[in-house]
Amino acid sequence: MYNRIVLAYDGTREGRAALREGALLARRCRSEVYLLSVVPNDSGIQFAESVQGGPIDRLQDTYRAVLAEGLERLKQLGFSPKAQLIMGDPAEQIGHFAKAVGADLVVVGHRKQKLIQRWWSGSSGAYLVDNLGCSLLIGRNTISDEAFEAEMKATEP
Repeated sequence: MYNRIVLAYDGTREGRAALREGALLARRCRSEVYLLSVVPNDSGIQFAESVQGGPIDRLQDTYRAVLAEGLERLKQLGFSPKAQLIMGDPAEQIGHFAKAVGADLVVVGHRKQKLIQRWWSGSSGAYLVDNLGCSLLIGRNTISDEAFEAEMKATEP
């Protein structure tokens, strides 16, 4: 059903929960796994870069570390994921990447926002739903380490 799964990972608590949920599903479906981390490139970052050079480099370094962390977690679980770091609008870049790799499913985390934050930043979830050519799973289930390990063992190839 899901031959290629993109796990969009940002290193947050919600992102870690989604990574685990996506990994369980990928194991069950015997899917090829793609790990994606997107360095946001919004107007605030561009302004900071124009005032004082370096913020973009530091942000990229942070997201490289996030990607490496996610990659290591997946390798420890027995996956051989293809990983990519991309810069741009996260919702837009996730959509482009999913299309480029022929994904059947994209897994993302979700962090609740207050009304003013949602108004200011827009709805990236709506963008994803409207612009993905595949299914979207918003991973929100938390699972204990023991239950996660038991499930992973039960679905070993």
